Amino acid sequence: MKCGEWISRLNELAPESYACDWDNPGLLAGRTDKEIRKVLIALDADDGIVDLAVREKADLLLTHHPLIFRPVRRINDQDFIGRRLLKLIGNDICYYAMHTNFDAAPGCMADLAAGRIHLLEGRPLEILGEADGAVYGIGKAGILLKAATLQELAEQVKREFQIPSVTVYGAGVIKGLIRRAAICPGSGKGMTEAAKQAGAQVLITGDIGHHDGIDAAAEGVAVIDAGHYGLEHIFIEFMASYCAGKIDPHAEILEAPLRFPAEVW
Repeated sequence: MKCGEWISRLNELAPESYACDWDNPGLLAGRTDKEIRKVLIALDADDGIVDLAVREKADLLLTHHPLIFRPVRRINDQDFIGRRLLKLIGNDICYYAMHTNFDAAPGCMADLAAGRIHLLEGRPLEILGEADGAVYGIGKAGILLKAATLQELAEQVKREFQIPSVTVYGAGVIKGLIRRAAICPGSGKGMTEAAKQAGAQVLITGDIGHHDGIDAAAEGVAVIDAGHYGLEHIFIEFMASYCAGKIDPHAEILEAPLRFPAEVW
């Protein structure tokens, strides 16, 4: 199956048109007529992943985060983006990214993350559009299947997302059990107000800084910061299964190993 057909199938799952205006998903390098027999799936196209794609002789590198966000004026070996693109193109590896379109599309990131914490009746924290009579967007807010204390919920997040640790803001805010929660995989900066408006007692997300955390607590919303990678690495496992089952069962699908970019020493 050629790369162009892979792109069509991937767009059936998460259309590029669903992405935020500032985003840059899609085919970022490579040929649409390239025959795809081996695919490597990762969260980021960092140096280690690009090198792995070369070593494995992958035909397609599929990531969640795009390597290119801003216009590229030159491609050379003088910066890390140029070096990675040169390596991918030089080894005839197609590179495709599914970012906020995957975050928002039904059945994808928001729904997958909500499912891991057993969140029911979920609605997007940020609505991006409507398709087939249903809204889609970033994050989810809803009712927990089983009410839990903040500590119990934090432990559940660590367990379900295979995270070694989380940062909790507003531990003294929650009195009793949590029944309404919101989850926003990736960066939750600026989402605390949406979580509050949705009636959530806690926001589970990543990239929450000191001021965002204490301000959320002051508004009565606790925050479980599980890290950007911590909540989004579920993309890898899901897409590996989807590609093998829905796109090409004959292709060899490789999953990047779970590797947290930040460590707590």
